[in-house]
Amino acid sequence: MGSNHVNRRDLIKRSAAVGLVAAPGMGMLSACASGGGENDDKVEKGKKTKDNPLAVNKDAKLEVVIFNGGYGDQYALDNHKVYEKNFGNVSHSKTQKIRTKMQPRMVKGNPPDVINNSGAENMDVASLIEKDQVADLQPLLDAPSLYDPSKKVSETLLPGVVEKGRFGSDKVYQLNYSYTVYGVWYSKTNLEKLDLEYPKTWDEMLAACAKAKKEGIAGWTYAGKHPYYFAFSLYPFIAKIGGKEVLEAIDNLEPNAWKHDAVKKAFEAYHELYAKGYILKGTPGIDHIQSQTQWTKGKALFLPNGSWVENEAKGTTPKDFEMTVAPPSSLDKSDAMPFETIWAEASEPFMVPAQAKNVEGGMEWLRTMMSKQSTQNFSKQVSALTCVDGASDGLDLQSGLASAQEILKAAGDENRVGPRIRDWYLELDKDKVGGALASMMSGDIEPAEAMKRCQKAADEVAKDDSVKKYKR
Repeated sequence: MGSNHVNRRDLIKRSAAVGLVAAPGMGMLSACASGGGENDDKVEKGKKTKDNPLAVNKDAKLEVVIFNGGYGDQYALDNHKVYEKNFGNVSHSKTQKIRTKMQPRMVKGNPPDVINNSGAENMDVASLIEKDQVADLQPLLDAPSLYDPSKKVSETLLPGVVEKGRFGSDKVYQLNYSYTVYGVWYSKTNLEKLDLEYPKTWDEMLAACAKAKKEGIAGWTYAGKHPYYFAFSLYPFIAKIGGKEVLEAIDNLEPNAWKHDAVKKAFEAYHELYAKGYILKGTPGIDHIQSQTQWTKGKALFLPNGSWVENEAKGTTPKDFEMTVAPPSSLDKSDAMPFETIWAEASEPFMVPAQAKNVEGGMEWLRTMMSKQSTQNFSKQVSALTCVDGASDGLDLQSGLASAQEILKAAGDENRVGPRIRDWYLELDKDKVGGALASMMSGDIEPAEAMKRCQKAADEVAKDDSVKKYKR
């Protein structure tokens, strides 16, 4: 990916020969999965019936690997029980090191049947697709829905879910199960203690941070070790200032996308948080869990994050915290999009490897996940929306998820944005852009230099013929 000019073919041979791939810090190798040929242990298909539309072999075992992050894995264990009522036993494992654990198996051609490809160490799905390592999920989308049997699975999904699973073709390679609302998270209780309301403009944001600082409270903290978290509020802020077309230009690797005036204004605004001392001391050196803990302890007012945070931080969240999410503050009246603009999209990707033993079973397991029983169980357990439209309606939601649903409705379809740079160019987004943001927010470089580094990295990817390009 990106500016790496290592000979990929040699790299693939070396990694396959030793059965190893990248350590967490070596994202380059995540793009180098090479198929191990047909899996000789593939199970025979079952008989296709009304109750078995995907022709699953009912006696075949299934292996599922879950990312053990903000959502945990209990929801998956519960789904196994539903699946096993009609089909074979499920072998379950969980890990936070998806790339480290799964990439060698993808290379060798013996992957599990379902992979929850998420987290800081997720595999580069675009490169896996290019190597024919991921199954097309169209049979799943065309199958009758267990949520509403009168509809196909595809007809029950929220807008954008199917499109998010496409990578430059008509085929759908991954199902993003959760529907995540990204934004600026805060405690309504802690704001009220300072006699503050959520700031809707950047001047109001700076004033709120100044007031908090006088009380010994930082304005912001974030996952300094994973600086791409900062983009959860920065990307929609850029769109808000300059319009959706700015994010589209960034996704399309256009030559001057990162030099756009909206990027400049956004970078300068967020850098001002550092310059005025509104970032919690030590933030550049902490991870997402540590930043969330400092936030729930009241050490900082605002945290850029996704809607999984309510579940991930529940162990340290006070009962009266009233966790809430809001859109990024507007810059000023010249913004191209309204305050209600948010980044909201299907997330938490699942895939069925093409070389899996039980591809049909993997798709059926995902179909079961989209049943009313499993979708509602997921929302109740982890305080998150699913990709199934209306699945959380009528549920008693926790404060964070309720607020996420409110701002989702307020944004409507028109004022939702969803950058694709992370899906299409993983290393560029996480390492290069994330690294530039980290340096800017820690005061090592100025906004102009951060923009320059982002553009340089994007240009290098654009010129790299070994990286498949996508367009919006």
